[in-house]
Amino acid sequence: QVQLVESGGGLVQAGGSLRLSCAASGRTSSMYDMGWYRQAPGKEREFVARITRNGGSTYYTDSVKGRFTISRDNARNTAYLQMNSLKPEDTAIYYCYAELLIVGRGWGQGTQVTVSS
Repeated sequence: QVQLVESGGGLVQAGGSLRLSCAASGRTSSMYDMGWYRQAPGKEREFVARITRNGGSTYYTDSVKGRFTISRDNARNTAYLQMNSLKPEDTAIYYCYAELLIVGRGWGQGTQVTVSS
């Protein structure tokens, strides 16, 4: 079992920055890809970014390309999402996930990001 805990959310003005962290504990040897989804009020959860196990490849949804950067530190079992040039439409609960061998995808509890205009 792997536990994922997000942190770093908060309230920021448009144009500002936040860095989200996702700390994993437990059977972290079973993790490979990690990433982030978000869910805005009244909307479905949507993919934001993903990073492969060795950090060699990253993927982003079009709306965050050039503004968000995903990274990971495997020594600390932590993934990060650096969010720059934030917009009000980035307001959402951000969920970290990890792909786990055999058991599938595990999720964190989410962290709120609110961007004011």
